[in-house]
Amino acid sequence: MEASRLLGGHAPFYVPAATAGPTSLVRSHLSHSRFSDTMGTFVVDGGHRLEGRIRPAGNKNAALPCLAATVLSAEPVVLENVPRIRDVETFLAIVSAMGASVEWTGPNEVTVDAGGVETDAIDAKLARVIRASVLLAGPMLARFGRVKLPPPGGDVIGRRRMDTHFLAFEALGAKVSLDTGFTIEADGLKGTDLFLDEPSVTGTENAIMAAVRARGVTKLRNAAAEPHVQDLCNLLNAMGARIRGIGTHVLEIEGVEELSGTRFRLGSDHIETGSFIGLAAVTRSDITIEDAPIEHLDSTLMGFRRLGIECEVRGSDLWVEGSGEHRVRQDAFGQVPKIDDGPWPAFPADLTSIALVAATQCHGTVLIHEKMFESRMYFTDKLVGLGASIILCDPHRAVVVGPSPLRGGVVESPDIRAGMALLIAALGAKGTSHIHNIRQIERGYEAIDERLRALGARIRREESDL
Repeated sequence: MEASRLLGGHAPFYVPAATAGPTSLVRSHLSHSRFSDTMGTFVVDGGHRLEGRIRPAGNKNAALPCLAATVLSAEPVVLENVPRIRDVETFLAIVSAMGASVEWTGPNEVTVDAGGVETDAIDAKLARVIRASVLLAGPMLARFGRVKLPPPGGDVIGRRRMDTHFLAFEALGAKVSLDTGFTIEADGLKGTDLFLDEPSVTGTENAIMAAVRARGVTKLRNAAAEPHVQDLCNLLNAMGARIRGIGTHVLEIEGVEELSGTRFRLGSDHIETGSFIGLAAVTRSDITIEDAPIEHLDSTLMGFRRLGIECEVRGSDLWVEGSGEHRVRQDAFGQVPKIDDGPWPAFPADLTSIALVAATQCHGTVLIHEKMFESRMYFTDKLVGLGASIILCDPHRAVVVGPSPLRGGVVESPDIRAGMALLIAALGAKGTSHIHNIRQIERGYEAIDERLRALGARIRREESDL
């Protein structure tokens, strides 16, 4: 297929591994897509209500482990509903540099043929760009018996330990050596009864991908059960794996000799859905979220309801009443309520930033408690600069008193979710805002400016040199 043919407004990403260096893979594709190597800025004219319908993209946190899982098979795997975001493009460049054939075969459909993948071909520079590069450890170990990876990159939101991954690999019979990166080797993996020291999402995903090719049965206890982990398990079963207990914290995995190719559709992103709920509340807009993952929204809707933000399920859609008066619901005897995150099915950690900015526009006081990452709350000083009334108690807790009139300002996106929270604040603020380093937002949200303009948002992109 010709690399110049456009599909849904995008150029298909196809670079034979033998003809392009790994770093050039990302640059080659980005030069033909909506991304660029410039340091982008969103210019937002805020304070205007939005209206209409918006559809969440495919689950970003499912796309990355599912792309890693394609390495487990020597046959083509077709993934549908894949978000066209920076992290996905970078991950595809990594896989392509390893020897896989990678091609966008539709606007949000990608085909990966990992038949030509070679061991120890993981590019260090690309692997350091995103944390998800660590997800290649399990598949490479299972298929080839050895993998060497540099320390993964990703958002700077606090310490993100790797011990769960290493302990799981060792329990399956591998040897882990740590240096500037890490090398994992195994002369055949063996099923075991494994209790994870914490319900780490990526740790669980790596353990699953290693165990599906291990000899015997693995019982994985204290496993993460997020929707993206469920998508990964369902994909693997479609490829011929035998995983039981999907959606629970105890998985039973019967190892198989090999996995085949398949076609699989990723679910809608529940984090993006929660982001749009916060958007509706801050801009006081009634918005319909189409094809929302209703079955995965219980804790999310409960958290926003605590802020007085009501949503109504209409078939497969979710209608958000953003134009109402949002009042924080006090706990019994008038106590200040709390929104706190935790392992699934608790309120998602990736939505604490969104809940915090939404709380700035609700009547009352609420405590936002981010338990998992000690640096995620540091972006609150940027919201205070826009007029929000927030007291940062410590790296994990912030007290929000609302509503506070927001005003336009100049801010920079520190990470994916905080960047989206700042964009939401800018859309609700009076005046003009400039949001720098938007590549952070684009790592997790597909064509967000175009989709917001469809709702009536006044937002434009400006590019500047690095």
